[in-house]
This record gives sequence, C-alpha cells and structure tokens, in this order.
Amino acid sequence: MPSNTASLTSLGRTGPIAENAARRPIKADSRLDEAIAASRDWLLERQATDGHWVGELEGDSLLESEYILLLTFLGREREPICQKAAAYILLQQLEDGGWAIYPGGPAEISSSVKAYFVLKLTGLGIDDPRMVRARHRILELGGAQACNSFTRFYLALLGQMTYDECPSVPPELALLPHNYGLGAMSAWTRTIVVPLAIMSAYKPVRNLPEERGIAELFRLDRPRRVSRRTKRAVSWENFFLVGDRLLKLSDLILPRFVRRPGINASERWMEQHLEHSDGLGAIFPPMIYTIVAFECLGVGRDEPKYKLAMKQLEDLLIEDGETARLQPCVSPVWDTAIAAIAQADASLGDDHPDLLRAASWLLDREIRIEGDWHKRRPGPEPTGWHFQYRNGWYPDIDDTAMVLLALLRTSIAGETAVQDATRRGVAWLLAMQNKDGGWAAFDVDIDFEVLTKVPFADHNAMLDPSCADITMRIVELLGVLGHRADHPAISRALAYLWKTQEPEGCWYGRWGVNYIYGTWQVLQGLKAIDFDMTHPAVVRAVAWLEQVQQADGGWGETCETYDDRNLMGRGETTASQTAWAVLGLVSAGRAGTEAVQRGIDYLTRRQQADGSWDEPQFTGTGFPKVFYLKYHYYRISFPLMALSRYRAAITAGAWPERQAATAIGGPR
Repeated sequence: MPSNTASLTSLGRTGPIAENAARRPIKADSRLDEAIAASRDWLLERQATDGHWVGELEGDSLLESEYILLLTFLGREREPICQKAAAYILLQQLEDGGWAIYPGGPAEISSSVKAYFVLKLTGLGIDDPRMVRARHRILELGGAQACNSFTRFYLALLGQMTYDECPSVPPELALLPHNYGLGAMSAWTRTIVVPLAIMSAYKPVRNLPEERGIAELFRLDRPRRVSRRTKRAVSWENFFLVGDRLLKLSDLILPRFVRRPGINASERWMEQHLEHSDGLGAIFPPMIYTIVAFECLGVGRDEPKYKLAMKQLEDLLIEDGETARLQPCVSPVWDTAIAAIAQADASLGDDHPDLLRAASWLLDREIRIEGDWHKRRPGPEPTGWHFQYRNGWYPDIDDTAMVLLALLRTSIAGETAVQDATRRGVAWLLAMQNKDGGWAAFDVDIDFEVLTKVPFADHNAMLDPSCADITMRIVELLGVLGHRADHPAISRALAYLWKTQEPEGCWYGRWGVNYIYGTWQVLQGLKAIDFDMTHPAVVRAVAWLEQVQQADGGWGETCETYDDRNLMGRGETTASQTAWAVLGLVSAGRAGTEAVQRGIDYLTRRQQADGSWDEPQFTGTGFPKVFYLKYHYYRISFPLMALSRYRAAITAGAWPERQAATAIGGPR
C-alpha cells in the first residue's frame, strides 16, 4: 500500500498573456510572475495572525428577513439593527418588485414575502412605490400562501397563518432509533428539524395588530393551505399528508403530557448538539430556531445558554455603515485549505512561514470526538475537519479531503502529527464511502427517497446523496497519496462516476455552480490517479468545456441550471468558473489548446490592479433550487490556482495533441 506521505505531483503556476492571445504556449516570463505575485500578496495581506483565512460568505435577503422576523417575535423590531438590515434588504429589490435568491435570478415567492413583511414591520408604508411593486409581484407569484414550509412557520410565529396551515414536525422523531428517525435525514435537516419540532409542538405566537400584518398578500382566489397531495389514490405524499392530519388532530384532543417524552428527547438532543459547536449545526436556520425553542421551553433570556445562542447568531452580522447583513455561517476551514493550496501552487514555498502557519492552524482544527456519523460508521477513529470554526458533531467530508490536500503541500507533511492526522483522515473517508461508490457531504447512505415526500421536505435538502464533485475530491486525495484506479475504493468511485456523466459529457456539481464545477473536479481527480486522459469519457468532458466557453474567453454558468439543465454551461462569465474550467482542461493535458489560452487571457485581462477579480455572481451552492452562496475568496484563490497550474504546465513544456471532440461512449 502506498505511503500516506507519498510525494505530490507538481500542480502549477500562471499570469498575463499577450493582447492578441497568440494560440500557442505562452512562455513563463515576468508578466506571469507579476500577476501571480499580485494575487498571492492579496491573500497574504488578509491572512490572520494565527495563519487562517476567512472570507465573507454571502447569501440572499432571506437571512436578514428571518433575523428581523425573529427579533419581531422577541419584541425588538424597532431596534437600530433591524433598520439597518431592512435598508440592506431594500438594496436587493428587483425592478419587478420581488426578491431573488441569487444575483440575476427571478423573483422568488418566499424571499419576497418575508422581505415585504419585514419592511412593513420596520416602518415602510404600504403606499411606498417599492412596497406597491413588491405587493403586485407577490400576488402574481401566487400570494403568501405559495410560500414554502419554513416561511410558513415564520408567518405562524407572528400570527399571519395558523399552525394548522403549516406542516407538522413531530418531536417524537427524536425517540426513534437514529437510523430510522433523525439519522435518516441529512445533517443540516436534522439540526433544523429538532428545534422546529419543539416549536411545532408548542405553537408560539406573537399576535400583531392587523395593520402591521400582511393580509393584503394573500390571494382570495386560492386556498391558504397548499397541499402536496397527488391525484393517485395511493402515494407516499398522500400517506404522509394523512399522518400530518392525524398529528394535528392529536394536538387538539390529547393532553400535553402525551407528547412530553418527544419534547424532552428533542430538548436533550438539542442541548447535546449545542456543545462543541458555534450554534446548533453552526448554521443560520437552526440557530434561529434554537432561540424560538428556548422561548418555548421557558429558558430565560438572561440565562447563559440563551445569551450564548443569541451571541452566536449575532456573530454572523456584518454592519457596514447604514446597512447590516448576515452570513449563513462562516467558512474559515474551507477558505484556509483552498487558499493554502493556491499559495503552494503560486510557489510560495512549502516551508514558507505563512504557509506553515496556515498548516498549523488547520492541523489544530482536527475533530477528535464521535459525531453523528459514528452511529452509522462506528469503526473509524474519530477525526475529520468541519467547515466553520467549531462544529464538532459534523466533520465535513469535502473539507476533510481539502485540508489533507493542503497539509500535504507543506514541508511538515512528513512530520508525525501530519502523518497521524492523514492516516486517521483517510481511514475515516474510506469508511464514509456510500454503497453506490460515491461520497456525500456529512454522512453515509442518507438516500431514503421516501423522506422527500414528507410535507416539510420542500427545502430540497432532506437527503445527503453522493455527488461527483465530492467523490472526485476524495479520489484526488487518494491519488496524491499514491493510489491508482485499482484501489478498491477508487474502483467503486469510478463505477459511480461513469454512471453519473451527463449525455453532454459533463458532470453535475452539487456544491458549486454547476456543471463546470462538477466537470473540473472530475478531471482533476482523474489526473491525480494518472487516469488515461485520452479515454472517450474524458474527451467528451473536455469537448463540453470547450463548447461552452464564451466569446470573451471566459466561462460562466447561472444558478438557474439547477432548475433548467438546458442552460448548463451558460451564464455571465466569472473569474471563479473560468478558473475551474481552466483547471479542468489543464488537468486533462490541454494547457496548450486555444481554449485554455483564451481562458488565461480572460483571467489576466480581468485581473484588477490589486491582484483580485470582481465577481458579483453567486457560484456556490447551498441547497439546489433553494439557497445559493457567494464565497468572497473564490474569486481570488481559484484564479490564482488556475494561473499557477497553467504556468507549471507550460514550464514543463508538455503539449499533448488536442483530442477529437466527437468521441462518444464511456467506460464500460
């Protein structure tokens, strides 16, 4: 078996190219070095003294809206912070009056209803032209009754709906065996459902005066209760709807003590999972629901755990002059690992003090407690890395692989501490491989499709299925450690991979937008195991990347591709998505092709004087079709990585012949 400290292959460098983008390899020269140095220095200037990086993680206006709705429930909607957050929400309003969930996207009903509500709560009059436009757009989209389940709970919390018009979330889920109850759901859904179940059982309400409500947003020609009922007499949707009605009936006729065991179990689960974490799940929605659950359970606002929960939520606030916005969480481990790899690519030196500080910081973040994953995979030694500063119950499979890739790029890769962490990390990752051969985000085999039919599962995130991008990140790590396609785990991963290649030749990207992201990571993973890059499946992927390159030389893809796959590879060009495409093509041995030359030209022309790139678009994915992200350091780290690996490729002077773009078929 290859050593865990096997040497890494050279990854690469890059920089500006000639104005006419001569379609031949560009020699490494001072212009390339200057471009790389500028981006490298941009990152170094923003490195924290302890060695880590953390960029802003930006979401849509629902974050500010839900924060104001919480404070309204607590009677605090007139506080200055609410006015600042409302001002930020107004800046996000579309011309048609609604609010989108990503820049350039269409108005979305739930975000629009919440935005309208909080603007009204914070003092904006309903005759204000902006409110008039918003109201008209919301009614066009189906009215407030068209909102998703989680929005309905906020409306019920403030008396605009009844809890009978929300799906029931039974606290008794916490009493079921892990693998058949909470453990059958994705990690993020688990952390949302438990405090929400307490809220669903207690049904807290702050009744507002009628003039402060949003009755005007409900359409009179449509029912207030939107059902997922199917026309078929027998279906899982209908089965769960019957169960929902029975739960609602039991709330009316059964005494409270009957449900007390479920409430107590949910409370214990929540209290346990608040330990070793910066808030429940260390993400925004559960942190909000935790505070509501505390209110239901009678936790005093002066009690330490209540104050801590509120502080952890407020730590996500960013105040900027007259506005305020919230992050859905923070991403220091992820940002640091990616930035460290980019710096290593940029020839910072594997023993450079700044890179070693980053490696030391990452090494200290290793999780050594048994998280929820342990109930499905009790064998491996506890390990892994999370995404945030603290989220001990949920080591992230993708982060773990990225951190190990970063650590192995430094001069301490051979030290005992790193070797031991690598051994533990690889053993854990291998144990977390799904039965289909792929890897998911936090758990193993969370793929019980029936759960997507429950009434509150309309957030499109009930499960944690395998995905090509994470799967091939693990393959990349195993390849860096010296393993090849005959390794049992890699062999199973490749079998999964060939089944998931799209007819066009690309791969779906679960955690980045979208097919460009997935295809890049696949090609990079295949490169790491020395896969034959003349294979028809690879050639088809390369051909697809080249076909979707745009006239300006860049690549871009809209979040709308998750709703309409016919848009794959289309959208405004961005630095991060162009970098992913270039990285994929360079991995496939195409550094000398016209497509890569044009991509490099795009990046160098668009680079700003300070070494950064401007990128207003969202290229990160939270929940496809529901929630998207902008990682503020993606626009630096990935272009730096792409430019650097391009430079390494042209310095090596290897120029494989361009493959025919008409190849069809795939591995058998």
